[in-house]
Amino acid sequence: MHVVATAGHVDHGKSTLVRALTGMDPDRLKEEHERGLSIALGYCWTSCEGTGAVAFVDVPGHERFIATTLAGLGPVPGVLFVVAADDPWMPQAAEHLAALDALGVRHGVLAVTRSDLADPAPAMAAAQAAMAGTSLAGIPAVAVSGRTGAGLDELRSRLVAMVAGLPRPDPGADVRLWVDRCFHVKGAGTVVTGTLAGGTIAGGDTLALGDEGAVGPTVRVRAVQSLGLPVDSAAAVARVALNVAGATDEQLRRGGVLVTPGRWLSTDAVDVRVDGAERLPQRPLLHLGATSTAVHLRPLGESVARLRLDRGLPLRIGDRALLRDPGSRAVWGVTVLDPAPPPLRRRGAARARAAALADHDGTPDLVAEVRRRGCVRLGLLSRMGVPTEPLPESGPIVVGDWAVSPELVARWRERLTEVVATQEASRPLERGMPLPAAAHAVGVPDPELMGALVRDPLRVVDGRVTGRPSVVLPAPVEVALGRLEADLADDPFAAPTADRLRELGLDAKATAAAAKAGRLLRLADGVVLMPGADRLATDRLAALPQPFTTSEARQALGTSRRVVLPLLGLLDRTGRTVRHPDDRRSVRAKG
Repeated sequence: MHVVATAGHVDHGKSTLVRALTGMDPDRLKEEHERGLSIALGYCWTSCEGTGAVAFVDVPGHERFIATTLAGLGPVPGVLFVVAADDPWMPQAAEHLAALDALGVRHGVLAVTRSDLADPAPAMAAAQAAMAGTSLAGIPAVAVSGRTGAGLDELRSRLVAMVAGLPRPDPGADVRLWVDRCFHVKGAGTVVTGTLAGGTIAGGDTLALGDEGAVGPTVRVRAVQSLGLPVDSAAAVARVALNVAGATDEQLRRGGVLVTPGRWLSTDAVDVRVDGAERLPQRPLLHLGATSTAVHLRPLGESVARLRLDRGLPLRIGDRALLRDPGSRAVWGVTVLDPAPPPLRRRGAARARAAALADHDGTPDLVAEVRRRGCVRLGLLSRMGVPTEPLPESGPIVVGDWAVSPELVARWRERLTEVVATQEASRPLERGMPLPAAAHAVGVPDPELMGALVRDPLRVVDGRVTGRPSVVLPAPVEVALGRLEADLADDPFAAPTADRLRELGLDAKATAAAAKAGRLLRLADGVVLMPGADRLATDRLAALPQPFTTSEARQALGTSRRVVLPLLGLLDRTGRTVRHPDDRRSVRAKG
């Protein structure tokens, strides 16, 4: 299915044209027929040869219903722009064009109606001149008459060509459905409708109320309809009606939003780039999808502003929306740059923030986001719309769910060296610092990240970070280590068996002492290698096609599962490999 919105001044024939194209009446309310104009969103559809079903969202053209108009235009990628041959270029046509331009809508067809009543050429020329310099500049134009049918075949042909060029949505994407109608059906219960722009919704699915925060209520989709017919599922782009249960009418009010649970970030603060950001109002309305909310706007720098929303909305990097001044009716297009911005607490923080976002074009990028944030959880980036798979070969260092920029890792390592040296100088009888204390002193948010920071001359001994030289081991242990080193010289990952360790004289006590002194790499109880085997393993695994399986790692290292499993676990914990959901791994680039 393809979805197209109408646009144009009141009483210029939008609804009449949609009726002529579809044979359906978009004016569904009694008041609309009595007043002769659309006051709510209407929906009709038809089947076009070569492109399948095309659904029309017929929006009001009267200035009093601009909020409803924007709710119809917001989620739709293509437009049928209607002007009348027997009228000049009118204010609401200009307002609709400004909104479409602000939203970045580039696909459309211009229809000049009532061509049987007046020469369509002047109206067509005026509309094309108004569109010059906007996102709709150069769209095809057709003169039509809804009354006589003249030009309708050419208009259908132009619409087919237009929708064929629309971006193809991802049916596997996360769902975000802006609710534009909510009503009751006797015997069925609550029904909501909207334009599904991405993803797939099926009967039995669970969706969350995206404006209610991370722990908001959920609804169960009892049934799905599309184009007036029941379907098992509907994939974007589509007009859908959902029979839902589990939330109140107030929660499902028009302007609400249903999303895939756990996959969206509901936020009430967002940094945006504003198109034509001159003399912006302090309290504009933000229109996004089929919803709107009042915001408090704070300019940060040239073309960049922070918006404080009166209610949380599920936003992602790259979202297009518009700001509207209710007083002057002016509109500005905005692009979401950061839906989870840092607080602005210090003097000059606004200017610094604008500088940090100066090169941000609204494209989600993992490397750039980690560079701007320094340290961030991959789960948060994913909810913000940043692709986290596949991980880049170079760039951020990933440990568990954390991604850290190489620059910040370098600063942390320098600071860690200073902190440990100071600690050991002030407390000569203590060896280093516990990992959690060292993380706190350096400013690392999670002790799990410490494994990626410890490098020579520092090491982790018995859960503490130390820079002191290794302790002197008893002579028999030194002899045993020398014999073990000879055993592993040609086969560094052939960890000795328990019998061989006893034969060498390395019992549990001697092994623990040697590991504590940094003379052995202890992977698990009874599984030891020589120091540096972890670095050698990383180099060998990096030569494999990425990602690789545990079996492929075992073969590359020439060892057994007894050794490779705890060795890979060590590499995961220290950030040198990353484990994927399918249990394969990739070697991280060196920081």
